[in-house]
Amino acid sequence: MGPVRDTSAMIAGMDPVADTRIWHFCTTPDIALSDRLRPQALAYLQEAEGCSLILTEALAQAHGFDTSLPMTRITLGVHSALEGVGLTAAVATALAEAGIACNMVAGFHHDHVFVPADDAARAMDILGTLATREAGA
Repeated sequence: MGPVRDTSAMIAGMDPVADTRIWHFCTTPDIALSDRLRPQALAYLQEAEGCSLILTEALAQAHGFDTSLPMTRITLGVHSALEGVGLTAAVATALAEAGIACNMVAGFHHDHVFVPADDAARAMDILGTLATREAGA
C-alpha cells in the first residue's frame, strides 16, 4: 500500500507505538565528533550552530552530552505521504492541549513524535483517543 494523503485517514490510521529506549537530542559544534556519532544516531541534522543528533541515552552519556531531558519516541505507523497535510498539526495540537511538549521528526515512511519520557504513557493515550475519534468521524 502506498502513502496515505487524506488527513482523516492519516490520523485514524496513525497506530502509535512507543519505543522502549530513551533518546536525547544532542548538539555539538565538533564536526569530528558528530561524524563519528552519525552512524549510531537515529537522526542527524546540520544546523548553523552545530550538528544535532538524536542519540540513545547510553551513547549520549558516554560522550558527555546533556541528558536532563529524556525523550520517548512514538512512531506513527501510518505511511503518511510527504505532501500529506494535517497529521503533524493534529498530533502536536492534541499533545499541546494536554500540556505535553513534542518534537516531530519525519522520515520517508513514518512520522516520529518525541515526548518527555515522563509524559509518554499519557501521550500514547491521547494519540490513541485521537485516532479512534477520527476513525469514528
